Amino acid sequence: MSEQTCVGDCLNIGAFTEVFPIKTVKAVLKQTGKKSIRERMMPNHLVVYYVMGMALMMTQGYQEVLRWLLEGSRSVTGLKSKGRPLGKSGISQARERLGFEPFKRLYEQEVQPIATEKTKGAWFEKWRLVTIDGSTLDVADTPANEREFGLSRSDRGSSAFPKVRLVSLIENGTRVLFGMEFGAFETTSEMDLAWKVVRKLKRGMLCLADRYYFGYQLWKEASKAGAELLWRVKSNQILPPHKVFEDGSYLSWIYASTSDRQKGRDGILVRVIEYKFKWVRSAESTYRLATTILDPEMAPAEKLAALYHDRWEIETALGECKSVLKGANIVFRSKTPALVRQELYGFMLTYFVIRSLMHQAALQEDEDPDRISFKHTVQVIKRKIHLFRVFPPAAMA
Repeated sequence: MSEQTCVGDCLNIGAFTEVFPIKTVKAVLKQTGKKSIRERMMPNHLVVYYVMGMALMMTQGYQEVLRWLLEGSRSVTGLKSKGRPLGKSGISQARERLGFEPFKRLYEQEVQPIATEKTKGAWFEKWRLVTIDGSTLDVADTPANEREFGLSRSDRGSSAFPKVRLVSLIENGTRVLFGMEFGAFETTSEMDLAWKVVRKLKRGMLCLADRYYFGYQLWKEASKAGAELLWRVKSNQILPPHKVFEDGSYLSWIYASTSDRQKGRDGILVRVIEYKFKWVRSAESTYRLATTILDPEMAPAEKLAALYHDRWEIETALGECKSVLKGANIVFRSKTPALVRQELYGFMLTYFVIRSLMHQAALQEDEDPDRISFKHTVQVIKRKIHLFRVFPPAAMA
């Protein structure tokens, strides 16, 4: 596959507006009461695209981001500025005026799984593969951010920067991060966020998760909408065999408490798969997985054991966000909690734009999206974005 040619060809007029059309952005602004009522040097719909542009230019100043986005565009006069370009203070005021609610609404409304039947690596049998996991991100070291989000603390001291904790789902085949929830590192646990995220699961999905998430209540909540689950089980979980199948998997029951187990009350039937990695010395002796797919003919144990390790797709995606898109040792620049939330949603919207373009390229070439370099795609967007108008004339109106 000619990766460079394919990705470049996908960057037609408006990398951002192709994925998030101006009409959609304006509709979201109207829904959240943020539609521009009077003419401004930087109307609210332009601010949305600007904040997304910040994610591609994490090391550049506010004015440089604006110049970069509008470079080569004669439509810059649509900013209503006939003299010097909008300054840092004006840009900050525009961001503060808009807030984070439109970005949150746009993310929740538009950032969804995008794989089609032709997307390679996105499906297991009839199910769309997704994974849940969490991470943290550093934000600007200001008193307001520290009060709102908190620091990571240990016996050795505190972290250098305040942190945001997040949990998200990923569509494995496209690495689209969707259903994200985030909160203050110091006062919000990963499990608190996971409870919100699993409610985004839908029928037709097969969700992978590591053993941190396994538990009666969360399992029950995650499967409520009809999604299938394949989660690793904690080592101390009691799972006596109830019925053993020919493929070595077996049925067992999980309970909310020891008392419920002893009385056989309100149990949930699960299928357990046990396996070992004999050729990996450092691997644990036995892995145990639990699944809601009770029929081994629909999903044999050997296939599920191999499938579970696709869970690492979300680790790769979060790594891309941190080390490639954001950049190593770079923190989010916003100095107030509201703007941190705005910037984080804008960052995730931009990640979705990149992943959408990569998926489009993969479909055109009949390739697995994993075969396309995320780093290269980001470089292409940065290099080529000034060759076309990111904001066509309609965006300036």
